[in-house]
Amino acid sequence: MGSAAEAKRAQLAELRRRMAAVPARGAGSETRAPVAEEPRREALPVPKALENLLPDGGLAKGSVVVYNGAGSLIAGLLAAVTSAGGHAAVVGMPRLGLLAAAEMGARLDRLAVVSDPGPDPLEVASVLLDGLDLVVLGLNGLAVPMSRTRVLAARARGKNSTLMVTNGSWSGSALHIDTRVAGYGGLGRGCGRLRTVRLDVSVRGRAAQPRSGHLALSPANGRVEWVSTTEAAQPIATPEPLRVAR
Repeated sequence: MGSAAEAKRAQLAELRRRMAAVPARGAGSETRAPVAEEPRREALPVPKALENLLPDGGLAKGSVVVYNGAGSLIAGLLAAVTSAGGHAAVVGMPRLGLLAAAEMGARLDRLAVVSDPGPDPLEVASVLLDGLDLVVLGLNGLAVPMSRTRVLAARARGKNSTLMVTNGSWSGSALHIDTRVAGYGGLGRGCGRLRTVRLDVSVRGRAAQPRSGHLALSPANGRVEWVSTTEAAQPIATPEPLRVAR
């Protein structure tokens, strides 16, 4: 027991040390002129094809977002944030494709990866919210009790950071994004090369009408980009939680 507790304390101390070395958020990023139209909350950038589906045109800062579905769009979100000068972290998602994120334009030097956060990934995410713009937390099937979701939501709000949780159950989030792979392009019968991936996307928030759309990931302008499509969507199922976080 003692050695496990010491290892946990050492891991958290190392994360705090790394947070202290991160430049102030927003440093070096472009300053955008205020929009004179309907006011929106300050938001993190997302792939352009996704902007019209989100109530704030991006991921609202200081909020919690629940995401279910394809990891390829998470890679696109990380690329959008880090390429715009922000800092992000991925916790508990060892299979997330960093090469794919880099091909979408991600700055890997602005991305921290904690593949194995230990027995309490929520505490690790809480530490990372101190200094990063976006923290993506893989719950690995956990159903997080409301007592803990409220604490992390308050921390994200207080630090003006965005927490995205995936692959688990989380109550009280401001936004839900559900995706489903709708098909692939470029593959023939038994031959060919995969060129595009199509997603059906469904978005619902507390104070906005549900929206849905269709995206495709394909090569464009020397890199891989998300683009809007008109492909018809099918209903998206939300996965069931597997176990409960204490």
